[in-house]
Amino acid sequence: MRDQLEAKLARFEELERELIDPDVVAQPQRLAAVAREHGSLARLARRYRGFVDLERQIAELDAFSHGDDPEFRSLAEAELPDLRARREQEWDDLLDLCSDDGDADRGRCVMELRAGTGGDEAALFVRDLYEMYRRHATEQGWQVELLDASPTELGGFKELVLGLSGDAIYRLLQWESGGHRVQRVPDTETKGRIHTSAATVAVLPEPEDVEVTIAPDEYRKDLFCASGPGGQHVNKTASAVRLTHLESGLVVQCQDEKSQHKNFAKALRVLKARLYELRRSIEHEKRASERRTLVGSGDRSQRIRTYNFPQNRLTDHRINESFTLDQVMAGRLGLVIQAIEEHARQQRRADMERSSKPSTP
Repeated sequence: MRDQLEAKLARFEELERELIDPDVVAQPQRLAAVAREHGSLARLARRYRGFVDLERQIAELDAFSHGDDPEFRSLAEAELPDLRARREQEWDDLLDLCSDDGDADRGRCVMELRAGTGGDEAALFVRDLYEMYRRHATEQGWQVELLDASPTELGGFKELVLGLSGDAIYRLLQWESGGHRVQRVPDTETKGRIHTSAATVAVLPEPEDVEVTIAPDEYRKDLFCASGPGGQHVNKTASAVRLTHLESGLVVQCQDEKSQHKNFAKALRVLKARLYELRRSIEHEKRASERRTLVGSGDRSQRIRTYNFPQNRLTDHRINESFTLDQVMAGRLGLVIQAIEEHARQQRRADMERSSKPSTP
């Protein structure tokens, strides 16, 4: 733990030097990348630098407390308890910062909602999830942009792709990734039987342009006519765009806009987010394994939550807690997110505390 903190501080100080290096300043893209990495490390590195200074002060006072001068010894003994208590609090805060995902403070993310088992009812559930997230976003002051949609005849969606932006939004929405199950009586059910349907949610941090660059020769671009449940939704021109990343095989399509150029720009955003997530999952497999033991992997196949409408109960299976369903569907999702965050924070801190402790002079 201390070795990792030392390495992050050393890297942060190296980036500080690069930010004033004329060779770096002369290259806008490199400067932007350096500034981005510097910003991502700043909060933790500065906090740890302060912690190191605090430890130095404690060591000096501890030496005075064992010295021959009675006056210095008395002063040191008077100050040490407060400084040691402060050090413990600073260490706790550092543990919180270290447990954060490196992408936690990102202000943009892509959310993909897809209907699973359940046919039309699953598609209607996707619509309801979208309304829940939209209301919560409005309550939080976030921006929501529709990137792509595949509507159904009954008003549901086979798939929805959203772009969301807001302060540290990925930190809060990352827990939504996974399988969502609904239990209710569908509008189409004539005998009042409860049906179970499912949808999947994937939340991807959206990278900056300098973090993921995709050259035109790295993907195939196909154009086609948009389709939908009604005639007014179907374009007569080839404005819909499908992008296939040749190396990874990732496929993204966008048909929501009438403009081919706008659809292309949105599709490219989603492709970059998916490619970044793919690389990120490979690089952080060890951390992903640790997270699976805390609140689940976030894998789309994993059922993380059940929405039971007859009993007005939402249950998050990762923390085994239940919430009032109609409140959450009305947009008060923060109640659930806060409970999951607190559970994950306590588990991660417990793991870190078992593996490392600061020296105690």
